[in-house]
Amino acid sequence: MLGHLPTIWRMLKKNELVLNLFIQWAEEYGPIIRFNAFHRVSLMVLSPEGVKVLNKSSNWNHPIHPPSDLSSYKMNWYGALFLGNDLVTDLNHDHWYKQRRIMDPAFSRTYLIGLMETFNEKAEELMKKLEEKADGKTELDIMSMMSRVTLDVIAKVAFGLELNTLHDHQTPFPHAVSMVMKGMNEIRVPLVQYMPGKQKLIKEIQESVRLLRRVGKKCIEHRREAIQNEEEVPRDILTQILKGDGRKLNILQFHYSVNCFAGLNSHETTSIQLSFTIMELGRQPEILERLHAEVDEVIGAKRNIDYEDLGRLEYLSQVLKESLRLYPPIPGTVRWTGKENVIESVRIPGNSSLFFSTYVMGRLEKFFKDPLTFNPDRFNKDAPKPYFTYFPFSLGPRSCIGQIFSQMEAKVVMAKLLQRFEFQLVPGQSFKILDTGTFRPKDGVVCILKPWIITKGSQK
Repeated sequence: MLGHLPTIWRMLKKNELVLNLFIQWAEEYGPIIRFNAFHRVSLMVLSPEGVKVLNKSSNWNHPIHPPSDLSSYKMNWYGALFLGNDLVTDLNHDHWYKQRRIMDPAFSRTYLIGLMETFNEKAEELMKKLEEKADGKTELDIMSMMSRVTLDVIAKVAFGLELNTLHDHQTPFPHAVSMVMKGMNEIRVPLVQYMPGKQKLIKEIQESVRLLRRVGKKCIEHRREAIQNEEEVPRDILTQILKGDGRKLNILQFHYSVNCFAGLNSHETTSIQLSFTIMELGRQPEILERLHAEVDEVIGAKRNIDYEDLGRLEYLSQVLKESLRLYPPIPGTVRWTGKENVIESVRIPGNSSLFFSTYVMGRLEKFFKDPLTFNPDRFNKDAPKPYFTYFPFSLGPRSCIGQIFSQMEAKVVMAKLLQRFEFQLVPGQSFKILDTGTFRPKDGVVCILKPWIITKGSQK
């Protein structure tokens, strides 16, 4: 890889995706790619066998090694305490497992069904805001709107907070979340805090981290006190955890795990998934027409979408999965192994950093025919399953705890959008992917909306 550093540097300067190089290398060199970055030797594993073996076993399933690699996220992030030993960063498997068991009930399908009312409520608020702009000529950045609604949802279902960013996006909390995500991207550059011109940005990121920590800590303390006093409390994720084994966690541990999920994970990735999906549908009129027909049949004109309806929106499920194949918000995951193994007849040495990329594997011809074609029928129930080549929520014990939550929310928002509007993409957008720590549409997905029922007459 050292010989490719000038190419990589040019790609970074042009905001091009370095992972596209790995697609070329996989086709040229095979499924196990070794690359050297400065003093570190790492391996990109693009083999279904390797993905299976190295992600499913808890013996291999540690996050990136060693503790020094995580210290920037865990303890002293530009001088501000950040994640700590949470579900993302905890290196101690036994300690992580205890935390995960405490959190799991609050993200089970059974519990999440009870959140459908909030999904409907916030999605309906979004539809009303979109109706104000749906005149067939006003240009609208749909990604901004999706970011606001998903933040409103997670704030309410996780902490019982009414942020109302759909109505006032200038409130400090969404800005703080945005700055923290920017910080996660900036910190990938070594010694960024010492670079000229970065001090103002670093200070704003520090203040944002502290704000999120203060809000989370305050919510947890007040809720614990209310539960102890047997007061009436919201039936949200925070209450669910605190009334279960979450009371065993100290306030800092609890804050790390819940606030990391609530503020950064679900909100960010779900809004990006929705934005990429709308971007593709704007270029796929036949798929869009088929989706409208399904929503008309399953949902009709009713405003409250039931959990049972989500299961009947089969083609919408396929579209959302295909969107994650081509445009995963989190392009991959990193693991560290302490022991040696052999994958595809290649020796994987111990003490190695391993990269697994659902983005790269999702765009390889050997795994997906015509991989750059947006084809939801790949995920038809009768189609072959893409075992260990498609993992937008990671795999194994450390897979994303919020994946069911995320996809329920995405389905409700998309179903309501398709029920109420038709949309056209504003010409001149690049439709490129921008890497800001997560993958997102570079130009934000700018659309023009029209009421669907009025233009198509599909009332039920």
